[in-house]
Parts: sequence; structure tokens; C-alpha cells
Amino acid sequence: MHHTPAPADREPLDVLVVGAGQAGLALGHHLARRGADFLLVDGAPEIGASWRRRWDSLRLFSPARYDSLPGLPFPAPADTHPGKDDVADYLAGYAAHFALPVRLDSPVSRLQREPDGTFTATTPTATLRAQQVVVATGPFQTPHVPVLADQLDPDVPQLHSADYRNPAGLPGAGRVLVVGGANSGLQIAAELAATRPVTLAVGTRPAELPQRIAGRDLFTWLDAAGFFTVPAHTRLGRRLRARGDLVIGTRTRDLRRRGVDLRPRLTGVTGRTARFANGTTVDVDAVVWATGYRSDHSWLDVPGVVVDGQVRHDAGVTAVPGLHVLGLPWQTCRGSALLGFVGADAAALDDRMANDRTATDAHRPGPQAGAGRRGAAVPVTAPA
Repeated sequence: MHHTPAPADREPLDVLVVGAGQAGLALGHHLARRGADFLLVDGAPEIGASWRRRWDSLRLFSPARYDSLPGLPFPAPADTHPGKDDVADYLAGYAAHFALPVRLDSPVSRLQREPDGTFTATTPTATLRAQQVVVATGPFQTPHVPVLADQLDPDVPQLHSADYRNPAGLPGAGRVLVVGGANSGLQIAAELAATRPVTLAVGTRPAELPQRIAGRDLFTWLDAAGFFTVPAHTRLGRRLRARGDLVIGTRTRDLRRRGVDLRPRLTGVTGRTARFANGTTVDVDAVVWATGYRSDHSWLDVPGVVVDGQVRHDAGVTAVPGLHVLGLPWQTCRGSALLGFVGADAAALDDRMANDRTATDAHRPGPQAGAGRRGAAVPVTAPA
């Protein structure tokens, strides 16, 4: 089946969702249930592409029982930990199961608000119009590499964790410097340590917890304690957010026992020599930058929405009527960006958007929102 790109002069969609990852799909489920005319667009060539690009051995910290989107259980034994390809397959299957209208290979290069209050999104193959827009592109957009990486000897291979797949991707068996003390950095360091010497540079150390406590998975305890639903606006929520993410499963003391050379924050590089905050140095043969990501909202051409590089919002609602976000860390609570918990935010946002449209339609003549769900017939496709 094929879908012809919508012309710019067609009636605007009820909702355009930018991003067909876990947040966008969860919202799509709710939009479909209420018969909205909507479309999800994504720049990737397939659903789940961001998961498939992660390193080969990556597994979720959360057991499968905590990894479901609304309406479809994750297809794995409840206490197992799915791999990254399992997650990608689940997301693709989710879109197919609910026949969600998704247009792939369609990055939005510009979103602007028109004088009549609607939005126009520019993609490579079409200009799309919508009454409401949800930005569901997530927090992991542009890999961040420190500027000191430019001081490395050109003969020293270096890559970001976004491009790391397995130890075979690094040449030889020389010393690898892994920079970053969060989950990615520790997991990659542990994997590399089995085949070569590894130095791990850690600046601020997050709290580390084992995967299992007293014979039960850590997520069972955290869920029972209400950890994932701590509201972002409360004092406890602000304190937890300030402490950063937890490191789960891989612990620095275990890495030491496996021969990993732990150093403090990396402060400089000259040629092949790395310098650390305690004054020590080490010569390295390759570098993996597990230094996180930065948001990229350069395509959001809507004044007042992006402040200091971040979308300003209140529980996903921006100050611009009709423009929303979904899937950001701590959007409403600790679980807002997690696979198995984003559905609650999606449901709340869908309710808010439906109520806003009802109030708007009550004051203007013409067809009501959801009168015809044109998007429902659109299969998951690349542009025609």
C-alpha cells in the first residue's frame, strides 16, 4: 500500500506527531481510539531505528513486565530483560498491530505557526498542516563529544557511544579510554575489558545499584516504592532529578576487579596522552565518548518555545496553544521517558488535547474534530 504526500492546501490534520518512537506510538494509540485525524512522521527509515543502532549487547534494565506501551504487552517472559533489537521489533509490531499512520524517511526541517493558529511542518516530500502538534522526538538527538577530542592524535580512533557496536569495531588490542560514568560508559567499559586494557574516566559519579536486591529485580522494589511516579514538581522530585540517573547493574567496584583502570574526570588530551583531574596521565590507543546527547530543536521555528536549547513546557503543554511535547525526562514524573511508563503521560496529554479542541470547536463553525480519521488508512510507509 502507498500513501501520496498530502498537499499543502488540504484540510489540516487534527494532530501531527513528530517522532514515531515509544512516545509518539503511545500517543498514536490514544489518538486512534478517539478517532482523531492524525499522522506520525519520523526521519528514520524504519520504526525502532534508534534502538537498532545501539551497541549489540545492550539490554534493558527494566524487566519485560515494565516495558509495555498501552494496549499491547511486551512479548517476552515477565522477568526477562529484553535486548535492543527486541525493543525495536516490539515498536514496529506495535505500529502494525494498531495500524497507526506513520510516514517514515520524513524529518521535519521546519515547524511554524500560521496566523490562523494552525501549524505547518515542512518535510522533504510534503508540507503538512495540523491544528495541534506534538513533538515526540525524545531526549537523545545529537551525540555530544567534548571539544578536547580535537586534541587527540589523528591516528587514535575515537567514536561516540552512539556509534559503538562491539569490541570488534575498535582496531587492535591496545588500551581504550572510555569517557563517561553513566550506564553507557560503565557497560561499554565492562564489555571491552574482556579483550583489552581499559581506562574509565568518571567525573561525577551517579548512585549505583545492583540489578537484583534480596532475590528480586530492582525495578520491583522501585515500583513498589512509587519511584517512577514521583511528580516532577514536588520537593522529592526536584531532589531526585538533581541527583541524575541511577547506574544499574554495572558497578565501578566490579569493574576494578575486572582490571579496569578507574580515573577521575578527563581534563585534557595531547596526542595519545590523556590527563585527568588528579594529575595522572595515560597513553591510549582508542577512545569511546560515552558523554551523552544534546537536544536539537533548531527546526522548531515557533517563537518563545525553545529557551536555552530546551522546550519550555508544563507537563508537556507549551505556552503556544496547540503545541505540545511528549517523552522528555521528568516531563511529569521520574518515569516519563521510560518505555513502560510513557503511556501514562500520553493518555493525560491526549485528554488535554481533546478537551482543548472541544473548547476551540465550540467557538467556531465547521466540521468537528475527529469527523473523519483520514490518517487511519495510512500504513507504515516511506514517502511515496
